[in-house]
Amino acid sequence: MHELPAGLPAQLYLLAYDPRKGRLVQNTGFPYLIRAAALTELLLSGRIVEEDGKPRAVPDAPPVGDPVLAGLLERIAASKPRSWQRWVHQDTRATLKAVRDELEAKRWIKVEPRRPFLIFRRTLIHVRDPRVVTRLKAKVHTALSGPLARVDDRDAALVALAAAGDHPALSRREKRTHKARIAELAERGGPAGPALRKILKQTNAAIVAAISG
Repeated sequence: MHELPAGLPAQLYLLAYDPRKGRLVQNTGFPYLIRAAALTELLLSGRIVEEDGKPRAVPDAPPVGDPVLAGLLERIAASKPRSWQRWVHQDTRATLKAVRDELEAKRWIKVEPRRPFLIFRRTLIHVRDPRVVTRLKAKVHTALSGPLARVDDRDAALVALAAAGDHPALSRREKRTHKARIAELAERGGPAGPALRKILKQTNAAIVAAISG
């Protein structure tokens, strides 16, 4: 494939693939990251706006071709106003699976269920063309080190979300080195990124408390 998937959820999903290990590298915050990416995609495409600090569906907005985004937009339109943090936190596993299923249906990835043991089931994810991952990593590099004026809003959001969600595409060293640039890019990424960061901070604090207690 020579093209890249257009949506932020799909791009961040594929970026988590490690060609050397032949598998997807996920952390506990990955489902929240993909959910935040879906909200950001709706915001950047003009399907939702921020009103009183909360996302609101835009009436009579053009239909969404992506079924994952379409389902989320319907829920936002039918729901009472909720915070960005609440929307990032809600239905994360369902959104993650829906993105995976859509990528599989469009043959970006191959899903291989395995049962190495009788009780536990493990699913392996393979990106069919690793060059897609290489191109996505190049987009991240360009957004971090190229002229800021040439970085479009979607690429800015891609990097900002990756940084907020501790995505494996950005190492700790890269986040320290490019801290100022990431902050600039985050200003164009919308409110879902900061909401994601708060959720992961709370989640990590709860994990530490559970271990310590």
